[in-house]
This record gives sequence, C-alpha cells and structure tokens, in this order.
Amino acid sequence: MPRLPTVAIIGKPNTGKSTLFNRLYGRRKAIVSEVPGTTRDHVAGRVEAPIPYLLVDTGGMGRGTEDKELEDDVHAQSLLALEHADLILFTINSRDELTASDFEIADLLRKKRKNHVPVILVPTKCDNPEATDEVLPRAYEFGIAESVIPVSATHRIGIDDLQTEIEKLLASLHFQAQEEEKSTSPHIAIVGKPNVGKSSFVNALMSDTQRERSALLVSDLPGTTRDAVDITLKYQTKEFIFIDTAGLHRHRKDEPVAALAELRSIRALEMADIVVLIVDAHEPVSKHDKRIASMAVEEGKGLIILLNKIDLVPSVERPRIVAEARSAFAFCRFAPLLPCSAKTRSDIIKIFDLITLAHESRTRRITTKALHEWYQDAVEDKPLGTLSKTKHLTQAEDIPPTFVLFVRDPKQVQLSQLRYLENTLRKTFGFEGTPVRWITKAAR
Repeated sequence: MPRLPTVAIIGKPNTGKSTLFNRLYGRRKAIVSEVPGTTRDHVAGRVEAPIPYLLVDTGGMGRGTEDKELEDDVHAQSLLALEHADLILFTINSRDELTASDFEIADLLRKKRKNHVPVILVPTKCDNPEATDEVLPRAYEFGIAESVIPVSATHRIGIDDLQTEIEKLLASLHFQAQEEEKSTSPHIAIVGKPNVGKSSFVNALMSDTQRERSALLVSDLPGTTRDAVDITLKYQTKEFIFIDTAGLHRHRKDEPVAALAELRSIRALEMADIVVLIVDAHEPVSKHDKRIASMAVEEGKGLIILLNKIDLVPSVERPRIVAEARSAFAFCRFAPLLPCSAKTRSDIIKIFDLITLAHESRTRRITTKALHEWYQDAVEDKPLGTLSKTKHLTQAEDIPPTFVLFVRDPKQVQLSQLRYLENTLRKTFGFEGTPVRWITKAAR
C-alpha cells in the first residue's frame, strides 16, 4: 500500500488553523473557537484528492493562550508534526501585525523541518481583497515559502488554489495518485494503547513458518513498535492484511517517540477498512480507549473490540469484566467484543470470522423494497413526528452503509428518533461491526 503523505498545519494560536483544516478536510472535525489554544491535540483526517494525504491540525505554537499549563505540551506536539510532515502549511493571521512569535515559528521551520519539505505560507482570514494586497509584501518577509496563498476558509476564498498547490508540491515529492485497489482483501488496523499486546496478537495469528520468518518485536516495554507494519495472513482461502501500529495514547512533551507513534497510528487507521481495538482485560477501559473507538466510528470504519489477556483474569471475574467493557463502549454497541488471549491463543482464531462479518456489513446493500417494508413496520403506531409521514428512503452508494430519508422538514428530525431507527434496522438486517449513517433531505 503506498505511503500516505502527511500535510501539517502549523502556526500561532488563533490563526484559523482549525477552520482551514475543516475546509480542506470537507467536514467539521476540528473544534473552531475564537479562544486561542482551543486545539490541544493533533486532529487528523484523510483528504480525498487526486493525491490523497493525511491532513494534521495542530495546537498553536508560541504563546497567547489562557492555559499556560498546557502551552509547552501543545508546542511540543506541533513541533513533532513539523519535524515529520511531508508538506507544511504555515498560517498567519492577515488581520494582525506580524509578531516575534511568527518569526520564531519561521525560524523553527528552517531548523527543524526536513530539508526537502516544502512550505506554503497561508495568510488566513483574507476576505477583503484590498487588505490582502497589503498582506502579501509582509508575508514574503519570512523568505521560507515556496508559495504564498491567501485564503478565507470561512468564505472558501483561495481554497481551490491552495488545494492545487498542495497537489503540485506532493507530486514534486514523487507522491502519486492512488488507483482503486483491485484486491478485495480487507485492511485491518490493530490499534490500542502501548503494551496491550498488539504485536503479540498478530504473531499469534501467524503460522509457525510465518512467525519464524517475520515475527513482530514483542516487549514488556511500552512503545516497542514504532512504525506501522503490514502483515498479510491467509485463513480459509481468504487474505487479511493486518497493520500492526505503534500505541495510540496521550503523551507528554518528553515522549517525542510515543507522540510520533500516535501520528503513524492515526495514518494507519485512515488507511484501514476495519479497526481492531485491543484493550487490556486487566485494566479499566480508559478515556483513550474510548477516543480510539470514537475515531474509528467517526471515520466510518468497521470496529471490533478485543479484550486481551483474559487468561490473567480469574474465571469467576470474567463475566463482570466483559460486562464492564460492554458498558464502557455503549456508544458503539454494534462492535463485537471478543475476550481472548494472545499469549495462550485462546479464542483468537474467532477474529477472522468477526472481520469477515464486519467487512461484509460495511459493503452490504439493502434493496429499496426491503427498506420500505422494514420502515413501515418500524414507524407504525410510533410517535416519530415527521418520520412517521416519510414516504421514501433509500440506501446511498457510500461506505459505511448510509441511508437517506426524505422528510417534510429535516430540522424536525431528532437524534433520538434516528437512534430508534438504527436500533430497529440492526435487529432486522444486522450490520454487525459497522457504523451506519443517516442523511435527512427535504422531500419535494
């Protein structure tokens, strides 16, 4: 699988990085706020373009936030993204005068980025053409950018020019357009916190011959796996491509390698069809475990939760541990949960059937006739407001399964009503292991 290039947005707090990210990414994912420093962690998403790339929004570098405690950590994370990006978008606020912090960031770009990595200087909030003309001479003062492209992400001014320039520079770095893969083999990202047994799990799935030839490094030291590694395994004539990744977890400013591992893991998740989230049966489900699951759901990936090291839990305690894990992941009840042990290889073979089920669910299509019959039964005598009067729905071509409801007034449709529809849909058609999405459109 070709490597996905990384494009990092770098700049001071409140220079419009998150708004620019959302515009390039195509949907609202980064948090946008007038309060400097709102973005604390990396936010990343795959941008579908002629040359696809992973777009990374970073917290602001330099000073200017209200929360001094996290400033250094956010700066360190942004610096890490800078050092490992293939292309950098350096944002400055066109409405403000250039400050010492702007020039400090420019100096860091000179010193810390790889020599071949191009920089596009992006003056933001340029919705006034006359003001934009005044900004350009100041922008060239930095002397570090291949090009300067003023934008107003809010009004989509300059965005097409910026996207064109990104594609041109990625092509100059020998990244190529990715053709549709003919293989139907699912790509499975193995993710989770460090030291939960990700590499041990993949090793346990291998044949003895394969383990002798290409076993993954296993250690009790968290963070042993630094890069994503692709392993192709066969089971009952089917091929499965596993991506073993470095651990996803929060990191301190003194853990640059772990933070780099997180970026690589996010990239692997973006490239996968199915995400296998491994959690430690010995430990309570953490906020970070839930965050990884949420990322997979938001990106429309198939999801399987694997409760590893169950062999270390006394038999009498196992039902409670499993119940607590299911409760912790209540927001993604569609995801199968598999208690197993990579060490003893107990029940791990079941993962292949679960992956196959999730993969088929993601690509499953329901006929419009069957959908209408289900819908009539689902809404009959139910207080569902405008949904009760819906006359037409269909399944879109998108993956994961996406259903379009044509209603009189989409604004009147409540989230709780869509949840009810999803629950009844799953009872009828299954869709285990995959999120489903709903789109409401005004009926004509």
